Amino acid sequence: MRVFAIADPHLSRVHPKPMTIFGPAWQGHPEAFFRGWREVVGPEDLVIVAGDISWAMRLAEAIPDLLDLASLPGRKVLLKGNHDYWWPSISRLRAVLPEGMYALQNDALVLDGVAVAGTRGWEYPPKTPEDEKIFAREVERLGLSLKALKGQPYRHLVLAFHFPPFGPGGEASPLLEMAAEAGPSAIVYGHLHGADPERLPQAYRGIPLHLVAADALGFRPKPILEV
Repeated sequence: MRVFAIADPHLSRVHPKPMTIFGPAWQGHPEAFFRGWREVVGPEDLVIVAGDISWAMRLAEAIPDLLDLASLPGRKVLLKGNHDYWWPSISRLRAVLPEGMYALQNDALVLDGVAVAGTRGWEYPPKTPEDEKIFAREVERLGLSLKALKGQPYRHLVLAFHFPPFGPGGEASPLLEMAAEAGPSAIVYGHLHGADPERLPQAYRGIPLHLVAADALGFRPKPILEV
């Protein structure tokens, strides 16, 4: 099994939203996203989709996008992004997810010896008192996600965030510190559009850091592990 990651699909089947307004890197979206996925992912693979899945505002509007994702090869683990306003309570979401599609929220998942944990994250450093509250809550949620792994055997751990777990100068946030203490094989994140991956931190305490925003990857999920 191979583990891939990609973030920011920004799908919008019900109310189409052209992504080219965000730059030429989005030319051909969303077809390029589906084509790139099919070119690299096999049926037994696992793909972490690290947030900003759909522009929908309600779950019913997001379901066509979720079904489009479900039709692609591989098993999928979904993480909430800052634009996923459609994301309801986790129990309601899990009740409608197709087979082979999983959603993380304050917990973790183990598939074939690979553990996936994480949380959305938030901008760091926080700019306002409200941002500070949100960031502190995300730290708590990462703690809950990691706690959910206690007692579960696994060989590899991948930690996923939507926001990068570091500041604009590459400074480590409390989320990154907590993540590193868990000893993951890799950390993945999205959210940054138009960023040069080569100018971003590549590792922290020897743990690889992967920017997996769809436009940064040319819409091809990035291989993270092979087990």
